[in-house]
Amino acid sequence: DWDDIPPSSALEEISEEEAVQIIAEPILPLQSSTLRDYVDHSETLAKLVHLGVDLSQVEKRQKAGQLLLTLDFEKDIRKILLFLKDVGVEDNQLGPFLTKNPYILGEDLEALETRVAYLKSKKFGKAEIAQMVSRAPYLLLFSVERLDNRLGFFKNELGLSVKKTKDLVIRLPRLLTGKLEPVKETLEVCQSELGFQRKEVQQIAFKTPKILTASRKRLRQTFDYLHNIMGIPHNMLTRFPQVFNSKLLRIKERHMFLKFLGRAQYDPAQPSYISLDQLVSLPDEVFCTEIAKASMQDFEKFLKTL
Repeated sequence: DWDDIPPSSALEEISEEEAVQIIAEPILPLQSSTLRDYVDHSETLAKLVHLGVDLSQVEKRQKAGQLLLTLDFEKDIRKILLFLKDVGVEDNQLGPFLTKNPYILGEDLEALETRVAYLKSKKFGKAEIAQMVSRAPYLLLFSVERLDNRLGFFKNELGLSVKKTKDLVIRLPRLLTGKLEPVKETLEVCQSELGFQRKEVQQIAFKTPKILTASRKRLRQTFDYLHNIMGIPHNMLTRFPQVFNSKLLRIKERHMFLKFLGRAQYDPAQPSYISLDQLVSLPDEVFCTEIAKASMQDFEKFLKTL
């Protein structure tokens, strides 16, 4: 998944002696590849399971199993749990959170506190930080420099005010944890290939930030259909960019049904105008009765002919 790339640094901070020890005394016996086999022998693992950590998921993550077996619950883990609760991760979310990001248990507490202090200094509120950390579990693994660099990137690339930049990353916090290259490429595609003005691209990205992380192939295909087949101009797509988050099949089926009924009218100057929002966001039932003025049976029958 796009946002599931932990920073390499989380795993690298290990001294020579520790590295030698890990090699010299394998903590995991060779015949056992699952952490479950250790729960009886390891108080730390038993307590993590009790918290709701899914060990079968954790062991799929690079080096995470070894990390957990080197930690002591009382000495290393308890303070991180208290820190996470303080940040606003709910008790019942601690297990799922650590399943997704076990690496945070090996982080230096002071470094974590510094990152939260940085977000506060940027005027993110407590509830906002809690929401961001819950929705982008790797967020706190990133250094202050990296977070600062990321915020600066979105502010400058999208020509946003400080307030709007904050609003953007609160809505899609994984923008701060994912790679920037794909985002740059998407912005480039929107301008050079799809022909949007820079200002329009900025509006689209701010209204529906998910577009920044969407597959570029899907973006091109959806644009091609909306613009070249349905004849929707750029300024309308800028007004309703959520249409890019819809499944192309859904757009096609509904457009063809409206066309079949002689109702495919997307020009706001016309009395029978249908907005892109109505086209994609309404449930089938409502779309049929209110927009297509037809029954669900008609729609289902029509789809069988495609």
